[in-house]
Order: sequence, then structure tokens, then C-alpha cells
Amino acid sequence: MDVNQQVVLAARPEGEVKDSDFTVTTSEIPTPGDGRFVVKVDLVSIDPAMRSWMNAGASYVPPVDLGSVMRAGGIGTVVASRHPEYGVGDEIYGHFGVQEYALSNGSGAHKIDTSVAPKTTYLGALGITGLTAYFGLFDVARLKKGDTVVVSGAAGAVGSVVGQIAKIAGCRAIGIAGGPDKCRTLVETIGFDAAIDYKNDDVRKTLREHAPGGVDVYFDNVGGPILDAVLTRLAHGARVVISGAVSQYNDRRMKGPANYMSLLASRASMTGMVVFDYEHRYAEGTEQLAQWLAEGKLTSAEHVVEGSVRDFPSLLRGLFTGANTGKLILALNAG
Repeated sequence: MDVNQQVVLAARPEGEVKDSDFTVTTSEIPTPGDGRFVVKVDLVSIDPAMRSWMNAGASYVPPVDLGSVMRAGGIGTVVASRHPEYGVGDEIYGHFGVQEYALSNGSGAHKIDTSVAPKTTYLGALGITGLTAYFGLFDVARLKKGDTVVVSGAAGAVGSVVGQIAKIAGCRAIGIAGGPDKCRTLVETIGFDAAIDYKNDDVRKTLREHAPGGVDVYFDNVGGPILDAVLTRLAHGARVVISGAVSQYNDRRMKGPANYMSLLASRASMTGMVVFDYEHRYAEGTEQLAQWLAEGKLTSAEHVVEGSVRDFPSLLRGLFTGANTGKLILALNAG
């Protein structure tokens, strides 16, 4: 008999996520009641923010409760339905968690069109990843033609889209990533104007070479010393978007920027960005991103790993060691 394997949060992690912070449980595949449907989860989104969701305390979303299925976005196929808007065979995006089957009432879910793009792309450029870059640049950073845009974590899911949108908008795009291979990919494959290898380059010095007029927009995904370095190179009126702080998530206490007074000297702003605030406008963003994809102006960098829900902890750890290029996705195999 088929069962539903689920990854449950067993402990609040101390530092790096460990296998023992999770328990894999089995349960019966749910049966939908009126107004609900069951999805067989095909793809699980692996995101740095998951690490912060495991911590106790207030944040932009409530923490995952101990004993609950680990929160995750995903894509699946409806296998049973008593919901008027979703039928068997529909392919759906939703917050399904790290499990093989999910019961949903449709909240936060929407159908995807695989005639437009492959399923994986709806977790990449056409998903939360692309929407974060889109609204972060146009609404929060107020992007304008001619800006010099710098993005950290540039070889990651959001960062790779940020650089491409910046180029589409007529801006100069500079990516910060770890290692010569990733930096080469940013320039030769993704289309950045320049890339800085934070593992081997002096970020502040190299920024001065690539952005002699200063940084107009900094899209920050990592925090820490890289944020401090970029703050010293801000142009007058620069806009800093705080999208994430992957370098800090495993620390017991996060450290704020030491060079924050550069914001005063540059008359700059620093604004936090949470994509869920734009849910009412997702259709707008997705339509534009899809058009750029169709026109060949935008590509979706995806790192797909086939496996089972048991692979989740190791994949999540890999995000913090730079194991992926582009959007990291767990494709659940039949076994």
C-alpha cells in the first residue's frame, strides 16, 4: 500500500542543519473532503529562507512548529479532488511542504501551464524566485535605465534572475559569487557585465574597478562582510534591497552592517523586501517574466536533483556551501 513520507521538524537547529533536526515519518495518503484536493508532490523548492523558518521567534512568517511537516513550496499533480476549481491531472504550485502527498484547500495554490515552460521553471524564473527579483528591482529598488546594479549570491536562484532583469532594463549588472567557475558562468552564460569572486578577490577593490561611478542598486542576498564592502561603494541616492542574509542564517546571533553610515553619506536607502507582500500582483510579474522567457531575453537557471524526501537535509546544507548554481530543486522520484 502506498504511504506518504513526510519530513518533520524535530529540533530547532543550532548552527548548521543536521540530519537529526528532522524525522522522516510515514502516514496514510490523505483523502480529500469537500472543497479540498490531494496533490502528489513532484518538485520541492529548496530555499535559504528555510533555515530561518526553523528558528523560534518572530519573523515575516511564523516559525515551523516542532513536529510539523517542514514548510516548502512545490509543484505537484492533483490525484484526487473534491474542489470545484481543481481536477485530477491538474499541475499545481502551492505550499505543499517536504512530503510526497499534500492535502490542500487551494489557499496559496495556482495552476501552472507547462505549455509555456517546464514545471521546474515555475519554481525558478516563473516562480517566487523570479518574482522576488522582479518586484525587488522595480518596486523596492525603483530600477531605472543606466543604473549600475550589484547583486550578491549572483549564481543562486534569485541573484541570477536579478542580473538578467537588470540587463533587460538597460543597466550594468555586476555579480558577486564564490569561485572562478561560477563567476565565469555569470559572465559567459547568464550575461552579467562583470563578476567578482568573493573567495579570491578583494570585493571592495574589485568593485571600484567594475563600478568606478559607484553602485546605484545593491540587491543583497548574503549580508555579512560582503554587504559591508558594497556599502562603501554606494553612489549618491543608491538603493539597497535586503532580500536575504544567507551568510548569517546559521549564526546564533546575526551581525548588523558596520558601515551603515555610508547610507547617510550617500543619501541612500536600505529596504527589506518580502515577496509575499506582492501576492496580489503575482500575475502581473509572471506575465512579464514569461514574455521575456518567450523572447529569449531571460533564462531560468535550475539545479535539479532527483531523490527522495530523505535527501532534503543534505540539499539544504548544500545551499550554504555554494553547491548549487541557480534554483535548487528536489525532484521526487517514484521510489
